[in-house]
Amino acid sequence: MIKFVDFKVTFSEVPDEITLCINLSCCPHKCDGCHSPYLQKDIGEILNKSELDNLIKDNSGITCVSFMGGDNDIPSLCYLANYVKEKYNLKVCWYTGLSWSPRQIDRPAVKTFDYIKTGPYIKELGPLTSKTTNQRFYIKGIHLNKLDANPHMFYDITDRFWNDENRA
Repeated sequence: MIKFVDFKVTFSEVPDEITLCINLSCCPHKCDGCHSPYLQKDIGEILNKSELDNLIKDNSGITCVSFMGGDNDIPSLCYLANYVKEKYNLKVCWYTGLSWSPRQIDRPAVKTFDYIKTGPYIKELGPLTSKTTNQRFYIKGIHLNKLDANPHMFYDITDRFWNDENRA
């Protein structure tokens, strides 16, 4: 079961998208230095299709829905993400604390998500905006440096979060 606590519309969580970010509770990772430790608790309202409909309709102009968490119930998360794609034709993103490489991402996620942020927060390494971060941000089907992009493969675009001083 997926529960949400709050949400906001952002321009920075997913590059080039106006994103409805939905904060999900019951995070199992309990990262040291977590910026939202309240999301580790079993709190909030059940996130279902009806709640998603309300959130999307109340936030017109969005181009993407990002599920911030959901690691405690990945099948339900994929179900809700598919619902968003099919009903609203919006892009979907998943911020997960799981450490996956593009080749390890399971098949349902590959079919479902357009973007995936992976990796637990490790205080010493910093967030996505830090060049030293362990976290990675992937986009499906687009690879800016290769002509042979695979529409079912995820490509790392983490450096899009770094300002010019932090770029390699």
